[in-house]
Amino acid sequence: MGVSGLLLRLVFAFILVAITYNPTGYSLLHWVWPLGGEQLPLKILCCILVFGGYLFYVTATIKSLGVLGIVVVFAVCGTLAWLFVDQGWLNLQSSTVLSWVLIIIISIVLGLGISWSHIKKRITGQFDTDDVGE
Repeated sequence: MGVSGLLLRLVFAFILVAITYNPTGYSLLHWVWPLGGEQLPLKILCCILVFGGYLFYVTATIKSLGVLGIVVVFAVCGTLAWLFVDQGWLNLQSSTVLSWVLIIIISIVLGLGISWSHIKKRITGQFDTDDVGE
């Protein structure tokens, strides 16, 4: 996996999180809520598909990074956001900007989580596997 593979995984993580919620008003949450009868089967199907995406990403992230790794990635991203605010490069007074920052941070955690086994293999030469004996 090269840089393009990492970027592709980050983009897909961003799409998953932004489809779920974003401040533009065009998201799954805005479409589904309040849960009404109009197009209800389609809404439920879309929710199940998005849930499946999260199940895939979160499971891979927990397996590859572990809880401590997830905490560290969140801490690094949070500290970077704090640095940007402290330097005046980012203004979090707007809820829209804060929403996008949180979407990006969650996307980075999920994207790195799903890529971490590949990165670790590239750095150390060691494989991560759950399939023992196959």
